[in-house]
Parts: sequence; C-alpha cells; structure tokens
Amino acid sequence: MKVIKTLKRLRNEIRRARQEGLLIGFVPTMGTLHQGHLSLMQMARKETDLLVVSIFVNPLQFGPKEDFKQYPRNPKQDAKLCKDVGVDIVFAPADEEVYSSGFDTYVDMTKLTSKLCGKSRPGHFRGVMTVVTKLFNMVEPDIAYFGQKDYQQATIIKKMVKDLNMNLKVKVLPTIREIDGLAMSSRNQYLTTSERLNASRLYQALVKSKQIIISGNKNADKICHAIISELNKIPKSKIDYVEIVDADTLEPIQKIERQKVVIAVAIYLGKTRLIDNIKICI
Repeated sequence: MKVIKTLKRLRNEIRRARQEGLLIGFVPTMGTLHQGHLSLMQMARKETDLLVVSIFVNPLQFGPKEDFKQYPRNPKQDAKLCKDVGVDIVFAPADEEVYSSGFDTYVDMTKLTSKLCGKSRPGHFRGVMTVVTKLFNMVEPDIAYFGQKDYQQATIIKKMVKDLNMNLKVKVLPTIREIDGLAMSSRNQYLTTSERLNASRLYQALVKSKQIIISGNKNADKICHAIISELNKIPKSKIDYVEIVDADTLEPIQKIERQKVVIAVAIYLGKTRLIDNIKICI
C-alpha cells in the first residue's frame, strides 16, 4: 500500500493504472475510519482493480461554529485499517495541496442542498461538492463509493455527477450499524457514556415509524409526530429535523403512496449532532 501526499505523485500512479487498463475504485473519507468506511472499501476491493482511499478533513464543509479543529484524526490507525482491507493507495493531502493560495472556485447546487441538513448547516454542501469534485478530478475514478447514512450527501453527489457529465459511477451502500442500531459515525466518539446508551433510540424511533407505515398509516405528519414523541423522551436531546421526503427529490411529502420515501432525522445529543435515515419502498 502506498501513502501519497502530493497530487503530482498521485497523478503519476493514476496515469500508470490507466495505461495498464485498470478499473479504479475510490472511497473518499475524512479519516477516523470505522466499519462503515471499511464496508465501502471491501466492496470497492471486490469490484475494481486499483483501490484509492482519500483521507482529508475538508475545512470547507465546516461552519464557523462547528468542530473542524476538534474533528477526530487518527492517521496511523487509518493507515493500518486501509492496509488490512487491501487498499492500494491512501491519498492524504495537506490542506494547501487541495486548496492552493487564492482558491476561489466553488461547486454548488440550488434545490437539493437547501433541504434537511442544508437548512441548519448553510454552506456545508457547497464545501462537500467542491472537495468531492476536486477529488474526482485528482483520482479520476471509474466508481466512487458512498454510504446511505449520509443520504442527502449521496443524493447530491449523484445529481452533481449527472448534471456535470462526470465520467464515473456513484454507488451508495447500506448504512453499517452498531449492535444496538446506532449508525456508525466518526462523531460517535464525542458521546459520553450515558449519551451513547441513549443514542440507539434514534434508530429505534425510525424502526417504529416503519412499523406504523406497514400497519397502514400513510399520513406523513402523523408519522413525524410519532417519531418526535419518541425522540423527545431521550435525555439531553434536541431535535434538528424530522422529515419524510421523496427519495429522489428530497421534497417533503404529505401522504406516503406508491413511491420510494426516506424518513430522515437529525438530533443533537448533548453537543453531538447525529443523523440517521431509513428508506422505504411502498
């Protein structure tokens, strides 16, 4: 496994792979890897010839009051996990390698980015889209892999790739969860012991909402109220949003009919912001 820190060296490796006709798989991450990331790498390892993983904590997607400086970083452990999975290249650039002096070009979107997490994190998805576009240009992957836990992000990336005629395929793989149902996330490290015990109730509320739908209740407002009622029972929690949206457009819906929908939730548990979702096909 090669750990590469400069774009020049990365491009030399990519050029060599292209000359050999290798299929390139790519998993972009911000490091502090967990089984969710590893599941993406494992799938990419099976489906592609050259597997590239980026580890870069992107400053553009953090707001002024968010946790960029405190965001967990563990490069040695990340490198070990990547090697164990069979990653070929870890691309771990410094900030200045990604954003050169005087950087002033951004990628943005109007509709999908204004919903759900976009409401409470203005500018976040502009930062995500910009860095992902840059990474796609650097790595030139054939297939890029993302997780369903960040459903809005994955939807935005797929739309961006389509709209900008990018020459790659985006695959979205299922959320990987802890034994108690909590979606795996690097930010779970922020949770205190008591908060961690209660965090699984977020997913439990989503599972109950699915059961309500299966039982015949298709009214989105009533289902959201049922979820809110469950979330309000969690100590030290504050709801950011609970919404039922169309799986493709992320537009809120009033009645769940013959369509694919996503129930998306974001809460603060103590100081930690947690997101989760379930996709339901009616």
